[in-house]
Amino acid sequence: MKGMILGEFEELVMLMCLVLKEDAYGIHIAEEIKHRMNRRVNLSAVHVTLYRLEDKGLVSSYMGGVTSSRGGRRKRIFELTNSGYALLKETREKRISIWNLIPEFKLS
Repeated sequence: MKGMILGEFEELVMLMCLVLKEDAYGIHIAEEIKHRMNRRVNLSAVHVTLYRLEDKGLVSSYMGGVTSSRGGRRKRIFELTNSGYALLKETREKRISIWNLIPEFKLS
């Protein structure tokens, strides 16, 4: 994934896909980002980001089962691809290496 750079919001959405696993669908991702980051999140922004990440081959999606709580509608569940996981890991390593250049914030 050399040359590909994740934006901050893309990174958050991908991280939520890993955290939420089979519950990684649009509204739940938005709610988790809002809850964990104390950040107002537009559901449309989450959907646009998920579709952009899917176009880049960093996430894939599948349709979940029918639920009565959704009036019989199915959820589109998102998960990281191998490429997405590798890029997320690479991004984390680069960020840690930069933080480690500041002695008082050394993370290892």
